Amino acid sequence: MRQFARIVCSAALAGILALPTTVLAEQKTAKQCNAEWTANKAAIQASGKTKKEYVADCRATAASAPEPAATPAPGKTAPPAVAAAPTKPAPATPAAPPAAGKPTGNAQFSTEAAAKGHCPGDTVVWVNSGTNVYHYSGSKNYGTTKQGAYMCEKDTAGAGARAAKNEKHP
Repeated sequence: MRQFARIVCSAALAGILALPTTVLAEQKTAKQCNAEWTANKAAIQASGKTKKEYVADCRATAASAPEPAATPAPGKTAPPAVAAAPTKPAPATPAAPPAAGKPTGNAQFSTEAAAKGHCPGDTVVWVNSGTNVYHYSGSKNYGTTKQGAYMCEKDTAGAGARAAKNEKHP
């Protein structure tokens, strides 16, 4: 009877000790993601991601993989495995502007990286297709309006767009 009680207690203890590893596999904090951005800024920007996009992707991933279960001491049997708690899926983040703002012309791009690839020697701007006003990188409206596309600044005149009056060329 005592042997049975020891086995049950040791299995329960092992299950309790294994629980925190599944709890730790939650999303990263904004502070952690910002620190990673700072450490790898050049490489991340080279891949075409903005800080805002990187932090959103970083927060959606798990902070760390669950640690492997401890191996039992020689001569002892391993406790039964504890099932991991189901994780809540991260909300999806849109990769491109909403359907109403999809690029329609040849010189319009849904991503900043695609526009930079098309015009490496020119400034990439965000053209609000609802107002035909374009915004420079660093503006609060850059890439955030409901309708729009990334374009090379030299192509904006042909599209009938003008620069925002309250912004200066970078």
